[in-house]
Amino acid sequence: MFRRLYDWTMIKARHRHARGWLFGTAVAEAIFFPIPVDVLLAPMVMAERAQWWRLALLTTLGSVVGALIGYPLGYFLIEGLTPLLQDIGYWDAYLHAQDWFARYGFWALVVAGFTPIPFKVFTIAAGAAAMPILPFIAACAVGRFGRFGLVAGVVAAAGPTFEQRLLRYIDGIGWACLVLIGIGLLYWRLA
Repeated sequence: MFRRLYDWTMIKARHRHARGWLFGTAVAEAIFFPIPVDVLLAPMVMAERAQWWRLALLTTLGSVVGALIGYPLGYFLIEGLTPLLQDIGYWDAYLHAQDWFARYGFWALVVAGFTPIPFKVFTIAAGAAAMPILPFIAACAVGRFGRFGLVAGVVAAAGPTFEQRLLRYIDGIGWACLVLIGIGLLYWRLA
């Protein structure tokens, strides 16, 4: 089952519109999309290993564009977004982001761009904190390229060996992920 999904993903990663999908997903992920763009970046790098840095750069540009959309949401609409952030479970992350901005400013956003912390929370929090726009753009670009460059570089460097190992264990990995998602949803529902 998961091998067929993998094969389908690799076909889509080579599609003529794949780069547009990658860019669009990176934009959406920086604003609202809950799935990290890395899940599209990694197979695209496997499909075009020599283009890893261009794909990382394209993903970074999309993420910065998304951040530039998320920033005014926080700047102008944070009071209206507060109930939504609470409902979808991002309120604590938002408060944490605000605390980071108060303490570390520019560097908080660089670190957030590099980590798996939901970046959208930081783009909105940066707007709500009225972070100056040029440091905001620079921090987004540095943090996001650090992350996407690392992901793309590791996948490209691992090459066919990584792909063969992944294919050997893909069904087990897929089922384990589904179990973890189920446990997470059950915990979220009962909490």
